[in-house]
Formats: sequence, C-alpha cells, structure tokens
Amino acid sequence: MPDETPPTTHTSRAAAALARWRRRQVAYRHLWLGRLIFWGGAVAIGLLAVGFAELIDLCVETLHGLHSQYPFWPFVIAPAGGALVVWLTRRYFPGAEGSGIPQVMAEMARHGDRHKPLKPLLSLRIVFGKITLGAGAIFSGFSMGREGPMVQIGAALMAAIGERLPRRLQVDRRHLLAAGGAAGIAAAFNTPLAGILFAIEELSRGMADRMSGLIITAIVIAGVVTQAFFGNYTYFGWLNLASATTPHHPGMLFAIALMCGLAGGSFARLLIWSTSGSNGRLGAWRTRYPVRFAAACGLVVAFLGWLSGGTTFGTGYGEAKQLLDQSGALPWHYGLDKFLATLVSFASGIPGGIFAPSLAIGAGLGQNLGDLFSGGYSPGMINVLCMAGFLAAVTQTPITAFVIVMEMVSGYGLVIDLMIVSLLASGISRTVCPPLYRTLAMRYLRSAPEKPTV
Repeated sequence: MPDETPPTTHTSRAAAALARWRRRQVAYRHLWLGRLIFWGGAVAIGLLAVGFAELIDLCVETLHGLHSQYPFWPFVIAPAGGALVVWLTRRYFPGAEGSGIPQVMAEMARHGDRHKPLKPLLSLRIVFGKITLGAGAIFSGFSMGREGPMVQIGAALMAAIGERLPRRLQVDRRHLLAAGGAAGIAAAFNTPLAGILFAIEELSRGMADRMSGLIITAIVIAGVVTQAFFGNYTYFGWLNLASATTPHHPGMLFAIALMCGLAGGSFARLLIWSTSGSNGRLGAWRTRYPVRFAAACGLVVAFLGWLSGGTTFGTGYGEAKQLLDQSGALPWHYGLDKFLATLVSFASGIPGGIFAPSLAIGAGLGQNLGDLFSGGYSPGMINVLCMAGFLAAVTQTPITAFVIVMEMVSGYGLVIDLMIVSLLASGISRTVCPPLYRTLAMRYLRSAPEKPTV
C-alpha cells in the first residue's frame, strides 16, 4: 500500500528536528562559552594572587632594608604613608578599606535587595585599589596581610565576569562571589582544601548545594596557576613532625585552647570596638578626621616596630616561619607587639587583612607558652597549635583555621590536636566576642553612602 503521508508532513518534521538540533548546538555553545569565561576568571585570580604575593614580599624586603639602614625611617614613612593611603582609599576607592571579607559577605547578604543604598564593594576599581593601597600600607610598616584582601579581589573579579556570562546559564551571583572569594584565599595560602571549607563555613551558609561545583572548579584552577609559578610548596615550609605521633597531652591542649580562645576573642572584640565609631572620643576623632587618625596610628605602629626591633612590620610571615623552624629567637614580647600593631593598623582604616598577622601572633604566643612548659610537644609544634587556635578564635571558623594551618606546614600528624585546639578556642572566643566578619558585614548593610571627609 503506497505511503499516503503528504510530502509537506515529512518536510515539517525534518525542519522541526533541524531546529531542535540547532537550538541544542546554540545551548552547548553558550554553555562552553560560559565555562571558558569562568575558567578564565579563575586563572586571573591565580595570577593576581601570584603578583600580589610578589609585590608584598618586595615591599616587606625593601622596608626592612631601609629600616636597617635608617632606623628612624619608619617614623617618617608610617604616619605619612598611612595618611596618604587612607586619603586615597576614602577619596577614590571607598569600600577597599579593611580586610575585604566583610564586604563580600555584605554583598552576598543583600542579594535581591537592589534598592538598599550601599557603597560599591565589589568592582574592578576596588581590585586595583586593594592591591596598590594594600601594598603601600605594608611598605609603610603597617601590620596587615594579603590573604583577606584576596577574598574581595577574587569575588570582585567573579562579579565582573558574571556580568559577561550568557544570561541563559542563570548562574546565581552569590555562587560566583563565594567561588571567587574561596579561590582567592586558596590561591593566597596555596591551600585548596581550606578554600573550599572557608566558602562553606563562612561565605555560603544557607546556600544551595549546587554551588559546590563552581567553588571547587575555581579553587582548582587558581591553585594550578599559583603552583605553576611557586611549585608544590607549603606556605610556611615543611615542619618536622616526627614526634607528632607521641600521645596527646590533654592538659597542654586545653591550656593552648584557653589562652588562644581568650586572646583571640579579645583581639576580635577590640577590632570591632576600634572601628565602631561609638567608642568615645577616639571614635569621634576617627570619624571626623580619618586621615589625621591614620597618621597617628602610623606613629604608634612605628613605635611598636622600634620596640620590637622591626619584627612587627609587614605581614609577619617571616617571623612566624622563623618561630616554626626555630631558626632564630625573637623578643619575648613579640606576640604582644604584633597583637597591638595589627590592632592599630586595622583601626587606622587602611586596606589589609588579619589572617597572616593572626598566624604570626599565634606563633608569638606559642613561643611564650613553650617557655612555660617542658616536655610533651616540641616548640615548633606548640607554635603550630597556637597559630591554629588563635586564628580559629579570631575568625570563629575552626574547621577552616585548622585545615589552613595543617596544609601550610604539611602537619597531617597533628590533625587531631589541631582540631581539638581550634574547636575549643573557637568555642571560648564565642563567649567573649560575636563573629568578627559577620558583625563588620552588618555595618556595611546598615550603612548608606557618605561623603568622605578628611
């Protein structure tokens, strides 16, 4: 029996199939275009982390060289540099001040509330200001780090990339910000696992699970870029933990956690208080004359640097590494000096983070605690435990803290001890201070654009 289907029917079916195939091809092209753009952003984060690290190292090395040759140089550069950096920040880069993590959290929290007035917290201008002014502040002698700023830098880059992704991909902006921030901190420390945990523990509470693929992809790509330049290194080198398999010492672990929890919680509370604007005459002076206040903070930073023999200047990376490998002695009061220098630096309003200085403070406290105890843990191991405990107490992110330290020193033999100290120290800190970054992020959410004054 002959086929009675009209030829036009065969033609329409073929045309419909061809149209579906073309739509699929267009969708695949958009998908791969979006992936390539996203991967390019992760590569850019890794490259910026490498360049930022090299720039900071150059600034610290130059500053120490000038200080050794001209002992009173910090008393000139610190107040002048601090005043200039704060003026430039407020005049041209509002939103670049401080760590950068609260800004990212504020941007993520205001998702869907586009009518709330906020200063621009994530932009390519902020990226430029965060890098240049952060390096300038460290060159001036302020005690700040680059790891927190890399969170804001990474999130800002991903925010810019999100505007260029094909709309049909419907990628949530919060997911991009979390992925960029996590990639930034992972690339800065070369600790990919800690980057994932930081995104989960701090940046992405309450988000959908499908964002995890974005985070892991961004972290892996940024990590590959940094390792291509620096090799398979650990942030503080390889620590000899041959004796880390000895039995745990509950009394010493509790003593470390108690000291770090109280010190870290007090440190975080002072950071919040110093920038609140409602702390009496000091807050009024800081609010009304921010540039003059920054210059005064620079004088205090210079004095603390003179008192400590220049060890409080910069990020604290070199001093912490020196305490870990026991390659030289530092003043017994180094931990307290770094504590005060970082507090004053943060209060001044300059761009810079507190991750690396917190690790240095923890190592300094570990040096003091090691002098009180004999036997059990080696001095280097006590320093490692105190670094994790103090960082956990300051940030109240215990999982991120112990994983960061574990990855930085390849201290897998101390993983149980690091977990115990970090969890206890974080719990003790919560009785002293509210969460640092979330408290500061709420200030950005409550703030409205204001005209800077000098």
